Amino acid sequence: MLPHHWRNKSIIFGVACLAAAGTWSAFGQSGSSVGDLSPVVAGETTSSISTPPGNVGPSGLPLPRFVSLKAEKVNVRRGPNSDYPVSWVFQRKGLPVEIIAESENWRRIRDSEGAEGWILQNMLSGKRTAMIAPWRPNENIPLHAGPAKNGALIARIAAGVVAEIEECRRDWCEVSAGGFDGYIEQANLWGVYPGENLD
Repeated sequence: MLPHHWRNKSIIFGVACLAAAGTWSAFGQSGSSVGDLSPVVAGETTSSISTPPGNVGPSGLPLPRFVSLKAEKVNVRRGPNSDYPVSWVFQRKGLPVEIIAESENWRRIRDSEGAEGWILQNMLSGKRTAMIAPWRPNENIPLHAGPAKNGALIARIAAGVVAEIEECRRDWCEVSAGGFDGYIEQANLWGVYPGENLD
């Protein structure tokens, strides 16, 4: 729901325009592109997986875990080797992805739409980002001045926008998105586990 005064409408329009950049292009893969905010089938994607990481991979790091893309263009392959064909190409630096398996220098990832494939480890960064409610297309999510629903409204951010995570405590995360800094409910982010604390 949009506020009834023009100032917030301008903020929403400006932030929504930031989401227009392409996220990835598919080669032979069906499904909508998150980058152009194409609708996602209802129920197909939900908030971050409800179970926090519980296993440890060969690297000694937890599985699963969230990371982000280090480069503007990242090939996703069908297997953990450069001989495997490319399934699709991510085309946006900073997108959050979830590592669900490891094989030497390769990482099996899952994106916000549930697509899986293999990426070279050096194409991934430990910097944490999150996508704002990709399962709620055409909606605008409130960004508050503090970690509470009754906190002052800073802006409404379009679903599908990628935010940088500053920190998370309990059910709220402090993020930076579209030139605004504020707090958003963790349940509206894909890229953070429920209850996960981040500094």
